[in-house]
Amino acid sequence: MKTNLFKILFISLSLMMITSCSSDKDTSDEIITDPPTQDDPLTTSNVANYMVDANATKETAALFYNLKRLSKTKFAIGQQDAFNGFYNDAGGDSDIKKNTGYDPALLGSDFMFITDKSNNNQADNWFYQQELKIANDTKAAYAKGMINTFSWHLREPNNETSFYAADMTTDQKNTAFKSILPGGANHEWYKKKLDKVASVVSNFKGANGELIPIIFRPFHEFDGSWFWWGANFCTPEEYKAAYQFTVTYLKTTKGVHNILYAFSPDNSYTTETNYLSRYPGDAYVDILGMDNYGDFDNQSQAGADRANAKLKIISDYAKAKVKIAALTETGYRVTSSIPPITNWFSTYLYSALTSNSIEISYAMFWNNNSDGYYVPNGSVSNANDFKTFSTKTKSALVNSLPKMYEMPK
Repeated sequence: MKTNLFKILFISLSLMMITSCSSDKDTSDEIITDPPTQDDPLTTSNVANYMVDANATKETAALFYNLKRLSKTKFAIGQQDAFNGFYNDAGGDSDIKKNTGYDPALLGSDFMFITDKSNNNQADNWFYQQELKIANDTKAAYAKGMINTFSWHLREPNNETSFYAADMTTDQKNTAFKSILPGGANHEWYKKKLDKVASVVSNFKGANGELIPIIFRPFHEFDGSWFWWGANFCTPEEYKAAYQFTVTYLKTTKGVHNILYAFSPDNSYTTETNYLSRYPGDAYVDILGMDNYGDFDNQSQAGADRANAKLKIISDYAKAKVKIAALTETGYRVTSSIPPITNWFSTYLYSALTSNSIEISYAMFWNNNSDGYYVPNGSVSNANDFKTFSTKTKSALVNSLPKMYEMPK
């Protein structure tokens, strides 16, 4: 079922890119205070001690600090491809802004087309045009004060035609991931892909020439086996080695210092031990994430409670280790044949994100497209449900964020 969902999402994303206020709201001048507490020693002066990259740019360190502080009172609301993915292809402002009057707090993007084998860096090349569009969206989001996060649907190294295991032969599935590890047949191929990521990220710059921080979550949903990096195709140690190499290569070999690194399985775990079974280590992870569609798929409050219990596992670990916790992907897709669920946003999702004193920094919905949506624009039947959700005490669109790239005074 998950494979079919992601095939639908991928096809929709590709087609889309080819054709393509309430009193409890805080203000943009919100001040996040800085006293260390007994259970959280983080301060503006020691933040580098808790980050993957001790040499991170000051804006990236500020993003880490402010995400951690934000999670104590609010969660940022975001969407994948918010500036280009519209329900019914109704362009213009993001669908979130059409509904609420404000842009999302977070923009999701992907390195998929950027690292595609067909991207030749020429102006007339479609893949290169997508690279430029994504770069421009990243810069626009940063200028608005939003957070940028990147996933990577990296195509397998043999034919580079798909990221789905179902599209590969048995031999390819059993060897592809191992082949990108140091010493593997496709390790140099993988390094070239990382070279491209490094080059692009090093050219994300703000109005004053400063590097724009991003969150990067490589090899996501690895506990399932719909992607070629999934659990059936590599051992825990092989997965950890690939993740560790990715971080070390970007940070140390390529000298990229504007990345926070996110670790995000799907929702299969029920214990901290399960969650950490492929965890590369605190030295390689800034953000503890989870992707979760299944628990919200018409599962009512029981599903929301299951999701909350899983989020509490990562929230508790993030508290103990001074990391950041996030719901890195979620949503319930509404189409002409799948109606919305009453109060899905304002009751079920909100309770999952806030119950049991959890501290979740952000939640990101998947992209809208021509024939379906995860986030309602202003003209559909569940628009008010999302608007209510977005104005609740702990919800934050861009207007409720602090200045994420500056340390509080």
